[in-house]
Amino acid sequence: METDKKMQTQVELTDSDLSEQIKAVTKDSHVRAENTELMLAYQRGNVSLTQYKLLLCSLYEIYQALEEALDNNSNHPSVAPIYFPLELARLESVERDLEHFYGQDWREKIVVPAATKIYAHRLRQIGKDNPEYLVAHAYTRYLGDLSGGQVLGRITQKSLGLKGGEGLSFFSFPGVSSPNLFKQLYRSRMNSIELEEEERKGMLEEAVRAFELNIQVFDDLQKMVSVTERESELMHTTTRNRCTRHTSTHSKLADGKLRAHTDTHTHA
Repeated sequence: METDKKMQTQVELTDSDLSEQIKAVTKDSHVRAENTELMLAYQRGNVSLTQYKLLLCSLYEIYQALEEALDNNSNHPSVAPIYFPLELARLESVERDLEHFYGQDWREKIVVPAATKIYAHRLRQIGKDNPEYLVAHAYTRYLGDLSGGQVLGRITQKSLGLKGGEGLSFFSFPGVSSPNLFKQLYRSRMNSIELEEEERKGMLEEAVRAFELNIQVFDDLQKMVSVTERESELMHTTTRNRCTRHTSTHSKLADGKLRAHTDTHTHA
């Protein structure tokens, strides 16, 4: 039923611009992505350091796969019009943020859920088999980063008290002076791509898949966050209990020594 609805929407939008078609067929998925537990936490300004660090780990895996595929297909007729590495590339930015939080050996500390691996695998797969589908993923990720991502950046900075932009490189686009104007240019370039009817249908289906993959990543990340925070709380509780027992034992010993010392002086 859901697939039939999507295909019907595609047929009705045959004569409209590609960017508008993608926006239309992903509307429901977009709403679902915004209403995942992870994104709702962001919207409420309730962002933990654990959430952000794990999100960065997944973004690293995703952008590594996406930008590698885009670089390898930069001359493809569908990819070339929307290939803006100087303006949009995120990989180096994420690496700087990961180093800030995890240290120089951050690569050894990255942890990602299965959904992130599946997403990255899909990007590499279409990079080899259907490079034109990369347009749908690039549109979903980069324009999202330039839109709602900017709001998330400000929320993250405020929630975590990050000063001077440290740990927030992912949200910074120094090569884009006006996000709104750049997004207009990007959509115009997208709409100039010549596609056969089957290619267009495939790309629209891939755009829906891109959102679904992101939703799965958000859901899996939130599960990881919950487990990590529970383990951290358990560790802190255990540490506190040990400290309490140690303090209690130390007090008893000290009290015992004091009584013994007092008794000695009393009998003397």
